[in-house]
Amino acid sequence: MKNYLAITDIPDLDLAIKEALNLKKDPLAFAKIGNGKTLGLLFFNSSLRTRLSTEKAAKNLGMEVMTLNVNSDSWQLEFEDGVVMDGTKAEHIREAAQVLSQYCDILAVRAFPGLLDKQKDEAEIVLSAFAKYASVPIVNLESSTAHPLQGFTDAITIHELTQKCRQEGRKPNVVLSWAPHPKALPHAVANSFVKTMLQSAVSLTITHPEGYDLDPKITKGSNVVKDQDTAFAKADIVYIKNWSSYSSYGQVLSQDPSWTITPEKLQFTNQAKVMHCLPVRRNVVIAGDVLDSDASAVIQQAGNRTWAAQWVLKKLLENGN
Repeated sequence: MKNYLAITDIPDLDLAIKEALNLKKDPLAFAKIGNGKTLGLLFFNSSLRTRLSTEKAAKNLGMEVMTLNVNSDSWQLEFEDGVVMDGTKAEHIREAAQVLSQYCDILAVRAFPGLLDKQKDEAEIVLSAFAKYASVPIVNLESSTAHPLQGFTDAITIHELTQKCRQEGRKPNVVLSWAPHPKALPHAVANSFVKTMLQSAVSLTITHPEGYDLDPKITKGSNVVKDQDTAFAKADIVYIKNWSSYSSYGQVLSQDPSWTITPEKLQFTNQAKVMHCLPVRRNVVIAGDVLDSDASAVIQQAGNRTWAAQWVLKKLLENGN
């Protein structure tokens, strides 16, 4: 594994989950593997769990960590080639990525989409430029279209939560459900969750209102149900996430409160555990009564962010970086 840009960069997901859970049992088992190595965290957008869990993961491996909030702490970066740089952007990614590669042994980048230009967002301009011009491995901390660390985390958490299903010899029923949100949100988490589940031994159903179909290239082969209650029937895991429209790109077409996850909604499930990547807007996306109940797995899920990141960093270090 030379970079970690997408969930498909993990060659064997089942093995990776087992290895990540071993790290959870003994976080400092490889505390010297990163000695003398530095992780550079580059944030074009805000973060809480991604930033701190990745930093903790690196320190568990003995790495030093440097963090740069790019838009506020450094020169504005230009990503287009051939442009005359006579505006506000003072440094080109060609130089910046090469320079950062001299300071850091691994670079991790977080850059959200603009949600205005689908073609531009899907080109992954920021992440792709770092992967092209840096001479060290790149880790995707969430890009325009993907959040593979979250996807890996979700796979680890679902593995923990569905042991009973495996004991019964059946695939867990996993539902990805849209829920309302006042802002237009990216597709990255939902995209990576779908890709991860399609690599996993689960039965996946996606449910959302009309107009909220995800990229059909990503959801191909998935069961899509437009009625939430029907989708929830016999669900073992209910994963909640808002996303803006893909067809009417970046638009908020509905804020239908009937899609909010409530205790009543969960009565249709098989005593399902509720997951969300956080942050979550209480009583908009998920009712507070659900978040405060035994059904909620969001804290366990957030804790697993460390072990997902630690597994990725360990693999990159083991590959001679």
